[in-house]
Amino acid sequence: MITIRPLHPHEFDFFTDMHYESIHIPQGKPPKAELLNAPHLKKYHEGWGRSGDRAFVAVKDDQHAGAVWYRLFEETNPGFGYVDNETPELGIAIHPDFRGMGIGRLLMNEIIKQAALDGYHSLSLSVDPTNTPAVELYQKLGFTYFGISGTSWTMKLDLAPKTKPTP
Repeated sequence: MITIRPLHPHEFDFFTDMHYESIHIPQGKPPKAELLNAPHLKKYHEGWGRSGDRAFVAVKDDQHAGAVWYRLFEETNPGFGYVDNETPELGIAIHPDFRGMGIGRLLMNEIIKQAALDGYHSLSLSVDPTNTPAVELYQKLGFTYFGISGTSWTMKLDLAPKTKPTP
């Protein structure tokens, strides 16, 4: 059985493990401490727990299987998937031992529901376009191409309810 629940403060090391895992570098990936302390990546976890931060973990058979999270960024210090100051940027990773089990979809559905409950009108993310399984999942969930940042695509999901046209 897979359980999706909020990240507990004592699980921050797992959260940073998943942040490291979420960075798609197929070959020559630097060690975790080196990569996550790079200024352009440190902002994704530094000071975690500030207003607007949200994270969930997936647990299967008492083992951490994956995590999903979002954080707000500002135009003066944007993330790779930055859209605007009111759109949280999402990150997700599944531990390699648990991939292909539908855990990513479960985590994404949970964070999308939470973002709507938190009053956000959209979510964004950054994805390497060569990471086909991730791109396909995001598209199935309704994310659309928004732009490009470096070599990554920015994708956006509109959470605002669609209004019916006035007759």
